[in-house]
Amino acid sequence: MSNLTLDAADEIVDAVLKRAQSLGKAVSVAVVDAGGFVVSVRRSDGARPLTPDIARAKAYTAAVMQRPGKMLKKWQESQPVFFSQLSQLPGAALPIMATEGSMTIKKDGEIIGGLGVAGGTADEDQQVADEVLAALGYELEFAAWGVAGKPAGQEN
Repeated sequence: MSNLTLDAADEIVDAVLKRAQSLGKAVSVAVVDAGGFVVSVRRSDGARPLTPDIARAKAYTAAVMQRPGKMLKKWQESQPVFFSQLSQLPGAALPIMATEGSMTIKKDGEIIGGLGVAGGTADEDQQVADEVLAALGYELEFAAWGVAGKPAGQEN
């Protein structure tokens, strides 16, 4: 079983901040482990005060839901009550945010954490997350959800 190390989290955070800066964006970035627990959070100079909390919620969502936030959007739109109730669960550390800039961190087929980027537009946050994870050798492909929350092809 792979673990997301502090060194790996810092490498992701540094790369996100550098890439966002190259786009002229002040962002916050959060990396959590597979259980949604914070490993690293940083807010760049000039990033709005709420962005670290948004980045943490995005990273948490991607880790505990085991899919990138953008993949969860249609599910959330079709089941808004379910998603609002998820954030009310006693064990839920943060709200579930099905949106861009929320990426599941996967290496060698195993989910090891979540990445949240906040501060640019939705598309910019997603672009930065995708580019950084791809450049660092993480996997960006995830099976679509099928019936009853199981990946497509594993409904039985």
